Amino acid sequence: MNFRIAITALGSAALLAWAAPSLADGLGDKITPNFEQNIPNIPGKSLVAVEVDYPPGGTSLPHVHAKSAFIYAYVVSGSIESKVNNGESRIYKAGQSWSEPPGSSHPVSRNASKTKPAKLLAIFVVDTDDKELTTFK
Repeated sequence: MNFRIAITALGSAALLAWAAPSLADGLGDKITPNFEQNIPNIPGKSLVAVEVDYPPGGTSLPHVHAKSAFIYAYVVSGSIESKVNNGESRIYKAGQSWSEPPGSSHPVSRNASKTKPAKLLAIFVVDTDDKELTTFK
């Protein structure tokens, strides 16, 4: 009996270890740094851009952005469903964009399609010392 419990516990631990890396990144999103530079005429501010690639049905975990980060989001391809703070959830198609005020909560950010990939470019104007742009809830 104790042998079965030990095997079950070991199997559960192995499953969690295997699943944890994908959960840390969200459920299918891939974030790639694109650009980072200090803004020379605005001391203490930087411009940071990241690409977020979503496979079909991919999603990001709920998260909060840095308190100093003003964000401009642009859908490069596909369709992205997004909800910022307590606003309504909206679907944005390729070529559409939106902005987010500093410290925004992002309870929904995902590919609106179950069959096609989607890509988002997020551009942050952020305090140069703010290195953690996103905190998962």
